[in-house]
Amino acid sequence: MSERVMRRTAAARLIPCAWLAAATLTGGGAILSAAYAQGAGPSTATGASGAAAPARTAMATAAATLAGEPVLSNRIADVAARLAAPPDDARAMVRWWWFGPAVSKPQLEREMLAMKAGGFGGFEIQPVYPMELDDPARGIRNVPYLSPDFLDAVTFVNNKAHEQNLRVDMTLASGWPYGGPNVPVTEAAGRIRVATAVVPPGADSYAMPSVMSGERLIASFIGDGNDKQYDATRLRLLDGAENPANGGAQPPAQGAVPATGGAVGPGIARVPARATIAASTQNRVVVFYIASRTGQQVKRAALGAEGFVLDHLSRSAIDRHLNTVAEPLLKAFGDKPPYAVFSDSLEVYGTDWTDDFIAEFKRRRGYDIKPHLPAIYSGQGEDAPALRRDWALTQTELVNERYLTPVNDWAAARNTRFRSQTYGEPAVSMSSNRLVHLPEGEGPQFRTFSFTRLATSAGHLYNRPVISAETWTWLNSPAFSATPLDMKAEADRMLLQGVNQFVGHGWPYTPPGTQEPGYAFYAAAVFNDHQPWWSVMPDVNAYLHRTSYLLRQGRPANEVAVFLPNDDVYAALTPGKVSLSAEMHKHVTPRLIEQVLDAGHNLDYVDAESILALGLRHPVLVMPHVTRLAPEVLAKLADYVRGGGKIIAVGGTPSLAPGYVDARRVSAQVAAASRALFTGPVVQLVADDAAVGAAVAKALPGDFRVASNASDVGFIRRKLADGDIYFIANTSNREVRTTATLRAPRSNAVWWNPHDGKATAVAVKPSLELRLAPYESRVLVLTDKPQAAAPAPRLAAPVVLADLGRDWRFAIAGEKPAAMPELRSWTDDAATRFYSGEGVYTRDVNLDAAGIQGARVTLDFGQGTPLESTPKVPSGMRAMLDSPVREAAVVYVNGQRAGSVWRPPYQLDVTPLLKAGANRIEVRVANLALNGMAGQERPDYRLLSARYGQRFVPQDTHLIEPRPSGMLGPVRLLSEKTL
Repeated sequence: MSERVMRRTAAARLIPCAWLAAATLTGGGAILSAAYAQGAGPSTATGASGAAAPARTAMATAAATLAGEPVLSNRIADVAARLAAPPDDARAMVRWWWFGPAVSKPQLEREMLAMKAGGFGGFEIQPVYPMELDDPARGIRNVPYLSPDFLDAVTFVNNKAHEQNLRVDMTLASGWPYGGPNVPVTEAAGRIRVATAVVPPGADSYAMPSVMSGERLIASFIGDGNDKQYDATRLRLLDGAENPANGGAQPPAQGAVPATGGAVGPGIARVPARATIAASTQNRVVVFYIASRTGQQVKRAALGAEGFVLDHLSRSAIDRHLNTVAEPLLKAFGDKPPYAVFSDSLEVYGTDWTDDFIAEFKRRRGYDIKPHLPAIYSGQGEDAPALRRDWALTQTELVNERYLTPVNDWAAARNTRFRSQTYGEPAVSMSSNRLVHLPEGEGPQFRTFSFTRLATSAGHLYNRPVISAETWTWLNSPAFSATPLDMKAEADRMLLQGVNQFVGHGWPYTPPGTQEPGYAFYAAAVFNDHQPWWSVMPDVNAYLHRTSYLLRQGRPANEVAVFLPNDDVYAALTPGKVSLSAEMHKHVTPRLIEQVLDAGHNLDYVDAESILALGLRHPVLVMPHVTRLAPEVLAKLADYVRGGGKIIAVGGTPSLAPGYVDARRVSAQVAAASRALFTGPVVQLVADDAAVGAAVAKALPGDFRVASNASDVGFIRRKLADGDIYFIANTSNREVRTTATLRAPRSNAVWWNPHDGKATAVAVKPSLELRLAPYESRVLVLTDKPQAAAPAPRLAAPVVLADLGRDWRFAIAGEKPAAMPELRSWTDDAATRFYSGEGVYTRDVNLDAAGIQGARVTLDFGQGTPLESTPKVPSGMRAMLDSPVREAAVVYVNGQRAGSVWRPPYQLDVTPLLKAGANRIEVRVANLALNGMAGQERPDYRLLSARYGQRFVPQDTHLIEPRPSGMLGPVRLLSEKTL
């Protein structure tokens, strides 16, 4: 769970095949050509130090042997046959937080059964920080992570989950990132620490830096200046290594020798307290580069899981973690391994080094990094960008080979899968996702650069048909504020990016006897049965289940690729912040993404690695502000253009070598290749992002073009052998009435209702009439052969059959019904202001036979109120619409369940349940658990923090206040006569 993602979402609230054959050959291996890795030595032509072949073998074995792989269809009839009841593997999951861990078997089983009853298909176990001190009277006992009691609970849960056909995933750690008490300081996340010593005029010695446990002095430089100001390009390496500033090998500067010294152990050199040096008349500074540690501790760790975050660039650190943490966890699963093991987002803050980085850098890049440390860590000098590119690329290669590949191979060898949020720090790339069996995204930023689209794009490119996303992180903060509509609104933005497996964030385990509404993770929404609106969770999950299933079928059909200029981003990265995903938005801007989407296309990302490995299959490629590119990538682009591909270059064309070695010669090659490539008729050069939409439309007319509200309506298409599936969503809080034009309509078109699977015929020629309620979504299916579907009914304009806005009877649990002459929020009454739960509204209505005969009768609850802004929500997302039913309802007509109301349009077809004469209507409305919390004192975690340290701070608790609740009106029965 990325806290950076959570902060970013404040600005992204909801406002008005046959798979590529080449992908299966490269799925697990490191792919990096000698040209892309320009500057590498001969041993690194593939960019993988011997790891590629075993990884490919493991991936192929896993694909062939793992049980429970989803069955995917490539024909419309097969998909339609499963639409009413899709396979369980497409059901949403939840992240199950075990606090402490302090769990009991009876409660674990009760919560699993509740998950299943609510429509969830499984869970991911995530042990985190204690929520309460041990309390024998209540059965609360915090047990250490990986203790026998903890592992016994894992075994119990796994066995019970298999009995219930629930999927079980296991996080291979507690909290995030990977680490814990088994990580020695020598394998903790690494960084370079820069220290200085001032040498005044006339001084003949200087103080050496203090080098502590886990640290090593790797280089010292001297030059004119002081500790506040010096020219890094003119520093000289004190050990006499090559100095690129003046082009010659240098003797030890000024005859520097240590004042004291000596060995302290095998392979460990003691740093002397002072070093002597020949005196000078100038102010001088000595700059030290020390291989150090970030000191980062595992975030939100369970009891006994505290410790350093491990070095993700170190194979020994990863192997230690697999041996000491992962193996005991897997043994607890016995002969039924988890469906997948999981790694959360890479948030190894500040890391940029590992112990053998100097040797690995020279082996891969072909030159010694040590003389260039001042340029890399200061950014000074014209060579600094190229050097930083090589330095950051080396880190990507190391995390790929030493973290992602070994963990994925380890999982495959144990008959499970590796599910990974592969973004963040260290600087993994989009193509790094090829190394994991199950890529996962995070973040609903549909119309900006998106971490989620990194995962879905890699899935589309590298044949990973199931792509999950951590969903609803910080949804409508604070905890217990989220509504079912909030869930759908964010989920739709995930679906539009290509997600087809939801992992809800999340489900907090709550011990029996805890004051309602129970536990909440410090930064998350809650989706368990402590929510009053749990009654509609099966309906919400039915929608998520069906849409996830549909977006797995066939193959992805996005037609525009946006190139991720990794080399340019590498070159701009700075020490302690080595992340492609965090900085890519400067190239892939919101304006650029909006231009592509509004031109009637959806998109995938590609990068140099994917182009070299797989070529390009998208008809159009957009290259945003690319300056650094390897000649071999340009050669692939030339092949692409000769094969009919079209390129749009934004803001200029490539002109520089990616890296440092032989940069002048390679840059000349790049510039020449660019001139040859970007002068053809199928290549467009546009000045800025604002011109991209017109250029895309010129290159390829939109796949799905709406006549208006282009920024509100999103779509994604899946292509099957005999048809196309379009998921279409209104992402705004207002109704959209427009038309849509499909570039390639087929002879038959049908709406598939994503909520119940019913099919209705529709016309798409010459255009599709599109009327979408706020946050409404639909599925359009196009085929060349007729489909089984009911004809769209021809109905007269609706008339009001009965106004039900008054004279209800209302009751809450345990109380007798009372008259409610006017509909109003029950929080208006002091007695129910802090009530969280269900309120039951009943009313009788007499109907004439003439009014209902030959008509469709709808119970209409109103449209809701669009919101213009949410100044009180500092982070997270929410649907910008206040519902007329706060927050969900189940409706009964004459004692029979008519359905649920939790999303626009707030209507139910009640035709078959009505009769002439008296009819009883009952509406059971559930509000938020937040209201009950508003009437309670906040928990005091002072003693908990005194015992375990402050491991969490509940977010946004100052915003806890009662929200309007109940059926607010208007309510009407509408009659539409059949024509």
